[in-house]
Amino acid sequence: MTTTVKTRPPIRSRRTGYLVGVVLNGILLILVNGTPGWTAVPFLTDRFSSVVGVVDLALVAGLVSGLVQVWHDPEWLVALDGVVTSCAGLVALVRIWQVFPLDFAGASVDWAWVARVVLVVGLAGTAIGLLVQLLTLARKAR
Repeated sequence: MTTTVKTRPPIRSRRTGYLVGVVLNGILLILVNGTPGWTAVPFLTDRFSSVVGVVDLALVAGLVSGLVQVWHDPEWLVALDGVVTSCAGLVALVRIWQVFPLDFAGASVDWAWVARVVLVVGLAGTAIGLLVQLLTLARKAR
């Protein structure tokens, strides 16, 4: 029987990926919270102000975990960071679902339905990702 050993990408590639994530999360934080920020997006309603905090939480979690991983990235820590960022993302997606701060009035397409489908796919994917990260963390923590 042949066994294959999974090897991680080289550290330079991993660090590049972590830095790209840090930069993207930082840009999104600036776009959401800067001037004019989210208010410039025509389909976001005033209700978005009640989800900005959890969206920021998810973005900051990704930014901080990326910075930590640039410095030190054993597999168990990467999995732990995945658990933290997945939980933060799940909280943000659930809150967006509850508030649904989107308004597509006057559109010829039912974009609200499309947005709900995208949210469901995001929720399912995040839940599956969280489970995978928890299993990876349990395996690597031994």
